[in-house]
Amino acid sequence: MDIASSLAIVALAALIHAGFQLSLSVLTLLSGHAIGSKKSKARVFRLTSSYLTGAAVMTLLLVSFVSLLFLHIFGAETPLLVWAIVCGVVLGIGIAVWLFYYRKAAGTQLWIPRSFARHLTERSKATHHSAEAFSLGLTGVISELVFIIPSIAISALVLVQLPSEWQLIGIGIYTLISILGLGIVWGLVGSGHSLSSIQKWREKNKRFLQFASGSALMVLGFFVYVTKIVAEVSGAL
Repeated sequence: MDIASSLAIVALAALIHAGFQLSLSVLTLLSGHAIGSKKSKARVFRLTSSYLTGAAVMTLLLVSFVSLLFLHIFGAETPLLVWAIVCGVVLGIGIAVWLFYYRKAAGTQLWIPRSFARHLTERSKATHHSAEAFSLGLTGVISELVFIIPSIAISALVLVQLPSEWQLIGIGIYTLISILGLGIVWGLVGSGHSLSSIQKWREKNKRFLQFASGSALMVLGFFVYVTKIVAEVSGAL
């Protein structure tokens, strides 16, 4: 794959990452509790900005770590078997998103256990300082690792094939695009939009987002399988 195609795959994987909703749900909870407790707009802005920064830092660390892990284990030329396994996992998680991502209930309840959902709710309610919000941003990304790891793994496989300077650019592209959804909500809250209107939009479009995320994962897995594995096997024959 050439550099442009590789970066396009990384961008698509990051866009899929951005479509998942757990970190975004925690951000809306944090904003709602901050606004409900009559905190100033400046304090709400600092808390949400710290949360966004925490999510971005954790995403950057995860992509860098997985890339370094692949590079350490396999070198610059990852075996096709590993590519095939990762593509299979991406396809499987895409189907899982279709089937399980949202609970069959009103609202935007996600797949996570209710005890963990209550823990995140309590943590967001108890967050009063920027450092706590930053930590909550880190936790939000880790909490959805089971669904975002396919996007990260595909991106890492692609990134380790690139020259070192393009690897850094690719990691930056992934990080920025992956927090796009959080950035939009952060901007809306900061500009004075009501959380109720944001939540109503999320609830109205949740099935579309679920279908789009699952479908995009399957498209990503199939595309990488064809362009990397099928192309190399065909070229070797």
